[in-house]
Amino acid sequence: MEPQTKIAAMDKESTSSRIPTEGQRKWLERGLDQPGGKLPLFDSLGQKVSERTVISCVEKGWAEQWFKNPLKPDWAVCKLTDAGRKAVESG
Repeated sequence: MEPQTKIAAMDKESTSSRIPTEGQRKWLERGLDQPGGKLPLFDSLGQKVSERTVISCVEKGWAEQWFKNPLKPDWAVCKLTDAGRKAVESG
């Protein structure tokens, strides 16, 4: 199943009060100062962000799919949610 399909199938109401892992936190923090809370597709070293990180953050309600990328439909373009902002800022 492609990332776009996996994310679309997730329950958007499954927010969690759990604390983000270090990897999740690093990714989510990068959306704090971006317009609309846009989360990066690549990490600070230029590597694609782990699909596992993206999916787990969406499952927890910390991120949500923003739009489908027409040039790379297998890449999930996500943005930070209010719950994600709180999870990062409270930790």
